[in-house]
Amino acid sequence: MISILRLLFLAGCFSASAAQISIGDCGAVADGRTVNTRAIQQAIDRCAEQGGGIVLVPKGTFVTGSIFLKQGVTLKIDEGGMLLGSQNTNDYPWIATRIAGLEMKWPAALINAQNVNNIAITGAGIIDGAGLPWWKVYWTTRENELDGTDPHFKVPRPRLIHIMGGTNVSISGLLLRNSAFWTVQLTYCDGVVVSNLTIRNPHTPVHAASSDGIDIDSSRNVTIDGCDIVCDDDGICLKSGRDADGLRVNRPTENVIVRNCHVGYAAGMVVIGSETSGGIRHVRVSNCRADGNCGCVVRCKSRMGRGGVVEDIIYDNIEADNVRAVFEFNMDAHNAMWLPEEFRAMPPAGKGTPVVRNITVRGLTARHCGSAGNIVGLPSIPIQNVTLENVSIEAEDGFVIRNAPALRLVDVTLNGKAVER
Repeated sequence: MISILRLLFLAGCFSASAAQISIGDCGAVADGRTVNTRAIQQAIDRCAEQGGGIVLVPKGTFVTGSIFLKQGVTLKIDEGGMLLGSQNTNDYPWIATRIAGLEMKWPAALINAQNVNNIAITGAGIIDGAGLPWWKVYWTTRENELDGTDPHFKVPRPRLIHIMGGTNVSISGLLLRNSAFWTVQLTYCDGVVVSNLTIRNPHTPVHAASSDGIDIDSSRNVTIDGCDIVCDDDGICLKSGRDADGLRVNRPTENVIVRNCHVGYAAGMVVIGSETSGGIRHVRVSNCRADGNCGCVVRCKSRMGRGGVVEDIIYDNIEADNVRAVFEFNMDAHNAMWLPEEFRAMPPAGKGTPVVRNITVRGLTARHCGSAGNIVGLPSIPIQNVTLENVSIEAEDGFVIRNAPALRLVDVTLNGKAVER
């Protein structure tokens, strides 16, 4: 006579505890070759059917394509466990999503959650995107662009983690590496904590193209704490939509705290824009450090046609060592990027001029830097009401400042000498 326990096991995904299901119980194989997408998704679905709980990735290397978290499910990757992204593009279905500020079809991420609440991705294990093939395709495509345009949207690449429309979300503890595209993207979310992640996307021997560490996209009430990021694009980036499509959606990124984070080699430490159409406001960056030839520390970028208001941004108690530039304010960013035809519409009249105002940087110390950097607006897009207070910079080159009315310099020194407007 077959026991009740055996019948449950044969039915799939049985766990002695209803609150935890191992992907191994659903047939996932940790051989580093077998594609386990169906088994892992079955574990997630069964866990959600039971009212939520933990889906466990045990020790071993489990290859997978796109998986989708469900309501109330925690995906936990144990120490010694790894989810390794399949390198078969067919394992990443095209879905309706938002990519680089545009609502469009794009390959699903390795780990997805869409319009679900009370979810977590955690553990002491690894999520590896196996991104090398996509990086190579991107750079080959870019080399073949005769006019020097950036083929960003011509090379579809899966993100590592994308949470869209989620509330009460936690992502913590993991090593995330080798993402084919952005590593963690939060879109239209409300109430997210991202903590103690280690993110590693290489810049040698092949640059991990477009490998942002954490992107906060038209989301609110977000805390990023204790993360350690090395990547080949922006470390932590705040976005809110691109051009006419972003103005149509018109959802801000707001109420964001970034603290106790380290960014090494990257394009920027904590970056505002360039997708600013929905507005970015009420942001606090504190107790953070940039080093390892990071591109810049305080970076804000937008361009004419993008629109949106960037305001109430504070950087406080920031350290930098061996960065290329401390400041970069660029109001003509990404002017050579190719866009799909349907996204080339002009913005509504009077809506396309971005506003950047009320930004404070205080308590910043930077050593061994290439330059103090640029605070440069355009005549039509001045940078308004920027305050630098208690800022000490050691750098080979100084500031370039233009079209920045009401810039306040309070106790600012460059190589030991006071800087005056």
